Parts: sequence; structure tokens; C-alpha cells
Amino acid sequence: MGRVFEKKAQNVCPVLTVWAKGFSRIGKDIAIAVKQGGPNPDNNPRLRMAIQNAKGINMPKDRVDAAIKRASSKEEKDFQEVIYEGYAPHGVPVVVECATDNPTRTVANIRLLFSKNGGAMGNSASVMFLFERKGVFKFDPATLNLDELELDLIDAGAEEIQTDDEVTIVYTKFTEFGHMQKFLESKNLEPKSSELQYIPTATKELSEAEQDEVMECVSALEADDDVQSVYHNLA
Repeated sequence: MGRVFEKKAQNVCPVLTVWAKGFSRIGKDIAIAVKQGGPNPDNNPRLRMAIQNAKGINMPKDRVDAAIKRASSKEEKDFQEVIYEGYAPHGVPVVVECATDNPTRTVANIRLLFSKNGGAMGNSASVMFLFERKGVFKFDPATLNLDELELDLIDAGAEEIQTDDEVTIVYTKFTEFGHMQKFLESKNLEPKSSELQYIPTATKELSEAEQDEVMECVSALEADDDVQSVYHNLA
């Protein structure tokens, strides 16, 4: 939790705080998806993805349904997707994805959070060239038989597959994201999450103390209500 929230959050269960942030993030994803493609997930791939991700964080179905209904009403805010770039302490590049109904407020908050935590806001394209947009699909290893599916996954666009006892991650190029979605749906395979992420093309090594300073800045950014995701290249 970033320092700007320490006083307010000191008596709040960390797990509940993470859930609340996750539910808020998915709620905005649902709102944007419904505004763009309508409330019927059968005809809206982005909404299907958001619902799938909601299941992955155990968001109750009634909350998902309520978010879809709210997004279909005229009262729901119109969220804009905006990206900000900057540097955390020690020159670590950072990409911040936001969904906001007030970009003027959001950019001021992001600039302040960078500044208060030893970083600096950058211009557009100042660090983006250090990242690559990729599809990231995460599975429970027990639900994905790689011995049977690995070649099919590669044919569907898998660029890299990582697995251990806790999670199997399938990476695709940005252009293959939709192809992989369709393949998984055809096989009735449900990932715990599927999303487009900014993956660093190279990572930066720092001392433990320096890493702590970087992560304090990252955590402060993540805690902002308008922030959806924060990416960096810290090893």
C-alpha cells in the first residue's frame, strides 16, 4: 500500500483492500466493454473476457450482473482509457494504465504520486519503446494438459508458455490475442485471467534497498482509484 494511503488504511484488512481494488478494476473493465460492444457477452468478446477475469478473482455473480446492468444505463459514467509514462526511483521506466471519467484529475494525481515517491512523470512515448504489448493468459495448471495442447496452443498464437505448480501462463503477440481467445473458447478452456499487458523487453537489476524504493512508488500508483495496472522493468 502506498504511503499516501497509510493513515486511512492502517485498520483495513489487506486482503479486503486487494479484493476491493480488484472488483473496482473489473467493474470499470465491464463498463468500458458494455459501452463499446453492448451488454450481451455472446456478441461482445471484451465483455466475455471481463466476466472471465471476474470469475478469476472470485467476484460474486450478482456484482458482475449489477455492473453490466449499471453500465447499460445512462447514469453510468463514461470511462476513458488513458496511459501515462514515467520513471520510478533509480530510473526504472513505468507505464500506468488508467480508466477515468476525469482525465484532468487523473493526470494531476499520477504526476503527484510520481513526484512524492521519488519518481518523475514522463512525456508520451518516453518509455513505451521499452515494453511490448502482449496477450497474457493465466491458467490453473490442473485445467490445462500441456502434453495434449501445447502444439495446438502454438498454432493458435502462443509465443511462450511458462508453467509451475501454481500457474501456467501463455503469452501471445498483440495481434494473436483474439485468435487465442477464439481457440480457448472452442475448446471450452477458461483461463483464470486473460488480458493485454505491457511486458518489458529487458529488465533492470537493483539492490534490495533500491528495489524497495521502486516498489513503494509502484504501490502508491496502484492504489490510486483511477489506475488499472502498473508495469515496470524491475527484475
